[in-house]
Amino acid sequence: MTDLAKQIDQAINSIILKSENHLELLVGACQSDVSLTNTQEHILMLISDGVLNNSDLAKALNVSQAAVTKAIKSLIKQGMLESAKDAKDGRMTYYTLTDLAKPIAEEHEHHHAHTLSTYDEVVVAYSDEEQAVVSRFLKDLLSKIEGA
Repeated sequence: MTDLAKQIDQAINSIILKSENHLELLVGACQSDVSLTNTQEHILMLISDGVLNNSDLAKALNVSQAAVTKAIKSLIKQGMLESAKDAKDGRMTYYTLTDLAKPIAEEHEHHHAHTLSTYDEVVVAYSDEEQAVVSRFLKDLLSKIEGA
């Protein structure tokens, strides 16, 4: 095993440990005093962009509808979401944020922006050619991982 392969393995394992049981890895910590899971915060952020149902959320988060249902039930119980049946199709339930949830959704979105900004800060130290190599490497690595 090459030193670079070991470094890649260590980096990926560190990312896995840092993001364990989360749907995403964000740089820094949320400032909200409300205790929500990363999934719940992400759901609030997604709903802040529009009225969504379980299927929409499951697709956006790449998780099961059961996982979304569990998170939604908790958010409703905490007074952060309101549900409404679709007027045309009563089987469909859509969710909207309550006033309590809006600042949390905004903070999570800000946290996403901060994370991307941090990545930009790191990347700017590399030349265009180096960035192209890193990009190609990440695409190839993800292809291998997803194909496994």
